[in-house]
Amino acid sequence: MSDSLDSLREETLVRIDSSRNEAEIEQLRIEALGRKGRLTLLLRGLKDLPADERPRVGEQLNQLRQLLEARIEDRLELVKARDKEKALREETIDITLPGNRWERGRIHPLTAVIDEIVDIFWGMGFEIARGPDIEDDYHNFEALNIPKDHPARDMQDTFFVTDGRLLRTHTSPVQIRTMENRQPPLQVVVPGAVYRHDDDATHSPMFHQVEGFMVDGDIAFSDLKGVLTHFLKQVFSEKAGVRFRPSFFPFTEPSAEIDIQCVICSGYRRNAQEQHCRVCKGSGWLEIIGAGMIDPQVFRFVGYDPERVSGFAFGMGVERIAMLKYSIDDIRLFFQNDLRFLRQFG
Repeated sequence: MSDSLDSLREETLVRIDSSRNEAEIEQLRIEALGRKGRLTLLLRGLKDLPADERPRVGEQLNQLRQLLEARIEDRLELVKARDKEKALREETIDITLPGNRWERGRIHPLTAVIDEIVDIFWGMGFEIARGPDIEDDYHNFEALNIPKDHPARDMQDTFFVTDGRLLRTHTSPVQIRTMENRQPPLQVVVPGAVYRHDDDATHSPMFHQVEGFMVDGDIAFSDLKGVLTHFLKQVFSEKAGVRFRPSFFPFTEPSAEIDIQCVICSGYRRNAQEQHCRVCKGSGWLEIIGAGMIDPQVFRFVGYDPERVSGFAFGMGVERIAMLKYSIDDIRLFFQNDLRFLRQFG
């Protein structure tokens, strides 16, 4: 028995001192001190020894157990300390370095302006409607009183797709689609992208419009003036001047173009030598919205009786309003995705 204990002690101590990681130490503990370990089996064999030898051998076994447990614990702490030191040395974090800032996203200026426009009309009781970007000729032109030989088609350089389909040149087709499926009263605003074959500093082949219309039994031009005047003063300033000028659109009669007082110069020069404002070219006014009373022929296309209903419609370019609000002189900046430009809009 003494020889077995000496052999177990020497072998186990050597293995403890040579163990390199926590897994090896745990495996050694199980082999020596576990339920089926070598020392445990020796303790169970005490019953087979003569009675006078049991106390002495039992004491030797307990002393060996205590020795091995203490050496295993010491080795485990040493290995843990060494591994921690290695990790700290290899994974050093310099807490004096500045942290990495996550840049917050921003709403695109065009989206912000669309949201502002829609919110204002929502506050006046308008609902929101949307329609397809790819339209047919009927809804984009004919139902809006623009037949195939109408000169107004020359004003809208259209992207044609195939089989009479085209990219809508304005949001007005949604007005037709809404009236085809519903009866008055209607009070609707339509934001969306539109497409025309045009590209320069003030025009883009894809841009955004907001169409709006109101239809009921007794809508007058004064209602149109009240709604749009309130809208423009909300978007720009309560002090902004607003004027209505006679104009022509195939789908409204009478028609008007609505101007606001120039947001840059307000129409004034401080002296005769001062150059004219580049934005309004010295006129003091900026055209901002096209509008008018819905033409009776448009009502007939959608099955309304023009003797019983009346209404107005208007349309505005979102980029135009955004350029004026933010004093931007090139529409292409909105679509170039230059972060230096977009970061300016919080």
